[in-house]
Amino acid sequence: MNAFYAIVKKELRSVTRDKTIMIAVFIQLFIASFSSVILVGLLAFYDPESIGLNARITTNVGVIGDAGSPMVRFLRERNLKVTTFSSPLDAENAFQAGTINVAMFIPEESSGVVDMQLFLPESESLSTMILMILKEPMKRYENYLRDKNGVQVRYADIKGLPPATYEFRYSFLIPILMFFPAFVAGSMVIDSISEELENHTLETLWAAPVSLNLILGAKIAAALLLAVVQCALWLTLLRFNGVHMQNPGLILLLAAVIAAIIAVGSALISAYFKDRERSQFTYSLFVSLSGGLSYFFDLSPIALMTRFATGDYYTNIADIAIYLILLLALLAALALTAKKLIAVKS
Repeated sequence: MNAFYAIVKKELRSVTRDKTIMIAVFIQLFIASFSSVILVGLLAFYDPESIGLNARITTNVGVIGDAGSPMVRFLRERNLKVTTFSSPLDAENAFQAGTINVAMFIPEESSGVVDMQLFLPESESLSTMILMILKEPMKRYENYLRDKNGVQVRYADIKGLPPATYEFRYSFLIPILMFFPAFVAGSMVIDSISEELENHTLETLWAAPVSLNLILGAKIAAALLLAVVQCALWLTLLRFNGVHMQNPGLILLLAAVIAAIIAVGSALISAYFKDRERSQFTYSLFVSLSGGLSYFFDLSPIALMTRFATGDYYTNIADIAIYLILLLALLAALALTAKKLIAVKS
């Protein structure tokens, strides 16, 4: 086992010298560390209305007119900073000085139409952002006025965040962070084995009292260890950014199993082609095709990851069994064919 651990440590040290892998890791670190900001940015393109519910932007609202209006309470409940002004001139001076981001004139309530006025910044992007943030309290004030004046409107008051938030968070952000380390692990295994075969250093390594399966197993184990550590770190950073997930243990287990499948498959590809260029090309095709075809299956890794993260009642550890069976089959194939594929005599 000392030889096994020595090879694992050697492989992990070599990762720090591989610029491609380190850049990939740093990209994932950036996405996980600033996932809340990235989520808001993506939603801005996909569903602009969701900005008001997801953006954590400090907005100072200057109120002119009825300071006791329920609208002021709705603004404060939205965690907006409200400053009241006795005259429009004072509000204008504060607006020009940048003390407030938007000025709002709230007239006294009456039985007629309430003519509320907004004074927004000249910047179109900033004005759009502020409008999205103010939309929720203004809608609440509109419903308040309807109830007060006896106007009955039938509509479904659906609670919670908009669907776009869940789509990006659980169908995009979490799967990409949990499965990307598996792709890095596969590339790491291919580079390691191909380099040994191209430089004819595998014969020297094999001359030591270690088996070929132990050598390949150590290389796979090093890549898998790196992938699992990354996934655990990304889960921690996602939770720190307010992305709450159910079943983090099952999420980590599924990510580890998928990483192991890709790593073992990469070892088989490298053993067959014996050079980095063809191995990486075939590996890229394998990952792209398998990822695309998985969408046609109900228990695809991405769908299963999403169900675990959202706490689906009918999804449990038994759903990972099919991937464990596939992993065992690949391990058996590698153990039985590695020596024949590599064709190196001990």
